[in-house]
Amino acid sequence: MKIFYSETHRKHEPPFEVFDGGLRVPYLENPDRMDKILSALQTVDWADIHEPKDFGLAPILAVHDKDYLDFLASAWTEWLGTGPQDSSTLLPATFALRRHPHKPKSILGRAGYYIMDLSACIVEGTYQASLASANCALSAAQSVIDGERSAFALCRPPGHHAGKDYAGGYCFINNAAVAANLLSQKGSVAVLDVDYHCGNGTQDIFYPRDDVFTVSIHADPDYEYPNYIGFADERGKGRGFGYHHNFPLPAGTNDEAYLETLEQALQKIREFKPAYLVLSAGMDIYADDPLGRIKVSTNGIGKIAQRIAKLDLPAVIIMEGGYANETLGKNILAFLTAFV
Repeated sequence: MKIFYSETHRKHEPPFEVFDGGLRVPYLENPDRMDKILSALQTVDWADIHEPKDFGLAPILAVHDKDYLDFLASAWTEWLGTGPQDSSTLLPATFALRRHPHKPKSILGRAGYYIMDLSACIVEGTYQASLASANCALSAAQSVIDGERSAFALCRPPGHHAGKDYAGGYCFINNAAVAANLLSQKGSVAVLDVDYHCGNGTQDIFYPRDDVFTVSIHADPDYEYPNYIGFADERGKGRGFGYHHNFPLPAGTNDEAYLETLEQALQKIREFKPAYLVLSAGMDIYADDPLGRIKVSTNGIGKIAQRIAKLDLPAVIIMEGGYANETLGKNILAFLTAFV
């Protein structure tokens, strides 16, 4: 299996994030995650690791607003130019409710306009790392277009919480969306998100479209991030109505219950009959993940992948969440093996 990975991700290493209630904690989405996965991949003979190709900005601008990308590109320099008391990371103190179209001029004002929460921390290398991550996804998509049956984009930062013009949940550029959009030029695409959290950004980007069918299985937003999106009655709009499906899960969902819901999601995809599949593979559904309340085992993760692989579609697998670092490599191997 071709695996696309870039060391540029190490440029994005915020010193902290802010949890619920204002608790400052070490950044969970850290480079150690990739090190654990790479160590696991080195134990198998099917992992063929490649540097990603640089696709330029065009395929990213196809799903993200230019003003938003311009903000990501210049935010750090502008922030330092204000002479901040704490220059370790850029985080806003206010957040736009998006009920008024006016964009603030100040860097902190625009940060609150373009950033959804206090885990999308911007540091000096965030933009470069995000571009490299998107290029991993695009390279994996291109390899599938060129005839590979499956490819894995080992993306960091992850992407599925990033919307058309906002960052959130560790995500800045939506890797799954840029890959799916590239594939859509060759045929219809289904995106299946099995991360613990709702793929709100992917949902937003494709909500009005009928050529990319999006499905997300995730913790119920009534009790879990992102709280405001990911409910079962969100079905798309306009031409895209009926082309999006959410499957919210209760806390404590185990292997058996997850697989039952997965079968419902897979049936929706079968009915759509896509030419390609993009998988947002979040390993935070694992039972011991520090950010999760779903209780899927490593064996269950393997069974999930096996069920998805039976769709028998050319598949681009995108790395999303997963923060139980000591078991992250083992869980990824359990997932990827089904597609080898």
